Amino acid sequence: MSRSKLTILTNICMIEDLKDNCVLLQYRSPENNHWSGYAFPGGHVENGEAFAESVIREIYEETGLTIQNPQLVGIKNWPLDTGERYIVICYKATEFSGTLRSSDEGEVSWVKKDQIPSLDLAYDMLPLMEMMEAPDKSEFYYRHRTEDGWEKETF
Repeated sequence: MSRSKLTILTNICMIEDLKDNCVLLQYRSPENNHWSGYAFPGGHVENGEAFAESVIREIYEETGLTIQNPQLVGIKNWPLDTGERYIVICYKATEFSGTLRSSDEGEVSWVKKDQIPSLDLAYDMLPLMEMMEAPDKSEFYYRHRTEDGWEKETF
């Protein structure tokens, strides 16, 4: 029996400005995105690209910032109805340079951490952010759909 499985690989990055206690968020409009609201920027891993290279590239494309030393902080993943698996590789970065600019993916802005819960967030941003900041957690997993949504677990 084959253990291979079709997989969609993506990334996100929580970029933190430690001196101002802010994170960079991207507003993704509902008209253009299935994961709409404020979220961390990121995107797809291209064929032949290292995961860290992909997050550096995606952050530059979507924000104009070049991040240095992105730190792997977790994985978000779930099975698709097609039998494929969707994997989001989650990073944090506190070192960056460049000039902030928005892109076709959405408007980007710095937000104080204590203001995040009051924003129009993408549906799982708060628990995802909790996992990304917890030293004892590294995986956010949607096991399967239920009548009330997804059964999710954090490991």
